[in-house]
Order: sequence, then structure tokens, then C-alpha cells
Amino acid sequence: MSNKQFEKFYWPSLKKLILALIDEGIMVSLFCEGRYNNRLEYIGNFPKGWVTWQFDQTDMAKAKRMIGKNCCIVGNVPASLLAFVMVKDVKKYCRKLIEDCAPGGGYVLTGGTAVTETKPENLRAFMEVAREYGVYH
Repeated sequence: MSNKQFEKFYWPSLKKLILALIDEGIMVSLFCEGRYNNRLEYIGNFPKGWVTWQFDQTDMAKAKRMIGKNCCIVGNVPASLLAFVMVKDVKKYCRKLIEDCAPGGGYVLTGGTAVTETKPENLRAFMEVAREYGVYH
């Protein structure tokens, strides 16, 4: 869908629903499949701490800058990374995500999508990086 269609048809009703849920005291968690880079300007204007956005292929540093003050951001570790690359590359990717997104709180390191196949050593590397660099003090 184009950004024009998103603005006109999709976003107004979704935003209304999100705000209604918040008004009822319900925390909202949404998944953004694909790239949401051009839609970040719309999705961050909510009361702080009520909305979580899980991203699949979005520029996470940009997401942190644009919506990270009010919304929790989650994800963006590609399934292909866990399935096909070397341990050192998993560690490097995950550490960079934490460095870009964790300062100030509001970031959860997790996959961008469900992982059905992975190298066990890559999953262990993912968890090691989370334990070593992803702890809020």
C-alpha cells in the first residue's frame, strides 16, 4: 500500500483503535511486517509506555530516534541471520542493535519474525549478546 493510502485508509482507523484500547487501560503491541521506515513519522505519537512496535525490516536506529521516546521498540534480528551466518556476525549485528536502540530504555532484542530453522550456535550467540550487553541497570 502506498503512503498516501496508508494515510487515508489504514492509519486513521488503526490509530483510533490504539487510542481506544489505551483509554481502556490496555497496553498495545503491534507487529510491522516488512519495512516501516516511511511510516515511522505516524506511529509514535502515543502516551509514553503504552505502545510497543515490533519491527521486521525497519531501520532500528531511525525507529529509536523517531518513536523511541514514547513507544517501546522490539525486534529486527532477521531469521536469515540466525539461520545462515557465522556466530561472529550474529554477535556483531545484535550488539549494534543494542548500542543503537537500548540507551534510555524501551528496546527489546528479539527476532524480526518467527525463526523456524536456525543454527544452535547462532541462537546461543544471540542470547549471549543479550545477556552481556542488553541488561538495563
